[in-house]
Amino acid sequence: MKRFKKWMQAKPKHPFIAEGSPEDNEHVDLSSALDQNEAMFQAIFKNCSDMVFRKVCYSGQESLVIYLASLADEQLIDDHILKALFESDIEQEQGRKPSGAEALGNSIISAGMTKLSSDVKEIVRQLLDGYAAVLTDSDSQALLVKANGVKHRSLEEPSSEQVIRGPRDGFIENIATNIGLIRGRLKTARLKMESVVIGELTQTQVVITYIVGIAEDSLIEEVRSRVTRIQIDGVLDSGYIEEFIEDLPYSPFPQVHSTERPDVVVAELLEGKAAILVDNTPFVLIVPMTFWTGLQASEDYYIRWPIATFVRWIRFLFIFIAIFAPSLYVAITTFHQEMIPTNLVLSIASSREAVPFPAMFEALSMEIVFEALREAGIRLPKQIGQALSIVGALVIGQAAVQAGIISAPVVIIVSITGIATFAIPRFNFSSGIRLLRFPILFLAGTLGLYGIVLGFLCIVLHVASIRSFGVPYMTPLGPITMANLKDILIRAPIWARRIRPRATGMSDPVREPAGQKPSPDRNKRK
Repeated sequence: MKRFKKWMQAKPKHPFIAEGSPEDNEHVDLSSALDQNEAMFQAIFKNCSDMVFRKVCYSGQESLVIYLASLADEQLIDDHILKALFESDIEQEQGRKPSGAEALGNSIISAGMTKLSSDVKEIVRQLLDGYAAVLTDSDSQALLVKANGVKHRSLEEPSSEQVIRGPRDGFIENIATNIGLIRGRLKTARLKMESVVIGELTQTQVVITYIVGIAEDSLIEEVRSRVTRIQIDGVLDSGYIEEFIEDLPYSPFPQVHSTERPDVVVAELLEGKAAILVDNTPFVLIVPMTFWTGLQASEDYYIRWPIATFVRWIRFLFIFIAIFAPSLYVAITTFHQEMIPTNLVLSIASSREAVPFPAMFEALSMEIVFEALREAGIRLPKQIGQALSIVGALVIGQAAVQAGIISAPVVIIVSITGIATFAIPRFNFSSGIRLLRFPILFLAGTLGLYGIVLGFLCIVLHVASIRSFGVPYMTPLGPITMANLKDILIRAPIWARRIRPRATGMSDPVREPAGQKPSPDRNKRK
């Protein structure tokens, strides 16, 4: 330990800190001499070809405009800063002539968002965030003008969460646009946005959003604590934040919900949860997450409730098929043939007569091939990937059966299992389900049905022990809350879901008044 401390003390300066720039813990103020400030910023941004230094004289006073051409909107700078400086003349005001950066912001520059700063470190950070800095001679303050100009893609429907009925817009890589999509749906001052910067080099903006009065104060404090304690050199996606704030990092089940849909975020905020937006990524994190969140789709709330309930039960069935179907086939055909009807036993035996491998090896090899085809289909271009996934599965499966390497029942079982995983609406949740198939398959090949039961018990015990930001993963089924089961096992009508989830929304539990059930007497015209 002592050697480590000595090594840290003797550690050289970070190579990314340019000559003349302030250290992380060092506070450096601007000088009142414009030439010294210009020399300092030129040293900080040495070898940065996109850094622009533009000197302007107005009313006999010299000023310097600094901005990064790759991040700032040059048209905005030309129209609202440079043109304004060239054409302006600061007038006398009550016998006193204002001067300096503050006077520019109050009288000359017409940009919407401006602020003053004398801290060199803060000015550098704002320049790297797309601001323009205006420095004047004989003034130790700089005027920072918001002039972000990075181009972003237009709004479009998320490819990972497509719906037949529902909103078609999705988040993009610009956090300001994403905040606007949420505020456009929640027009209330109770919606709060707390911003922090994470990443020593990337300086990524992370925003924690919640609704005051609905979200529990303890939950918001826990989210704030976990996010602000992150120390890392760079954040490139919200997945970085997710791995730092989850409760059980080694669990195959996700404890943080991620989505590209603004309507999903708003619906979760209305239930008392908190959302975490990260700049430069369209995926927004929502906490806490429960097991049932992974089986719910946003479209469930836009279609009729009986149909949504039926679809949910289909998903419950398919999640068991996705985990246990190959294992049940291997266990029954290897150890428990007496459970199969005679005709089916004879059919399976005849199909496996020429196969030289045991059932477990068949299923395992086909599962691996299926996962490889799925991964290849994702990585290849869209048109080629779809053809490879479909044609590849058909050709390989048929050829393997004809060659006597794989039996036809295994191909059928693996295909049904693959379809079942696609029925799970949340990608990160279905990925964990896909992973669980393999250990259950090994248990079935060695212990038969006893191994499957053992694996099932382990899964249930593990899921029951998970907590996401203090909320049990199986809530409201474990611990059971009868009032909240209306949105778990079934999808109750909107007018019947009067109470928010007990685990997250007890600060304001009632979401709508009673007595709104439609009826002929209520709906008839008077």
